[in-house]
Amino acid sequence: MSLIHHEALRRGAELFNAGAYFAAHEVWEAAWRQSVADEKILLQGLIQAAAAMLHAERGNRSGAERLHARACTRLRAIPSDFGNLEVARLAVELDEFITRMAGGDRCRRPRLSFAGDLERRARTS
Repeated sequence: MSLIHHEALRRGAELFNAGAYFAAHEVWEAAWRQSVADEKILLQGLIQAAAAMLHAERGNRSGAERLHARACTRLRAIPSDFGNLEVARLAVELDEFITRMAGGDRCRRPRLSFAGDLERRARTS
């Protein structure tokens, strides 16, 4: 993964984790246009995850579910830690969020983590 795309991945993750889904989508889309192979699949999955969260936030359950399914298909098609991102963890958190949303439950929004972030957070807590 190029340094430019890694920076876009990290900036998009910061925006996604802050709930700025549209802005994250825009950052990743710019990188996606220049990407290839697994990098392209990862970015497509992240773009769709951001769009799913935006639909959920706006109360469009069917749109959120549809984009969630597409996002998870792509995220599960690449290595679980591609780009040093905890891809498999994100897919699980998206699944949990959509399942709870469908049941009318409120739950924690999915978050993007990079390998090592979880260990650092645990040590500083």
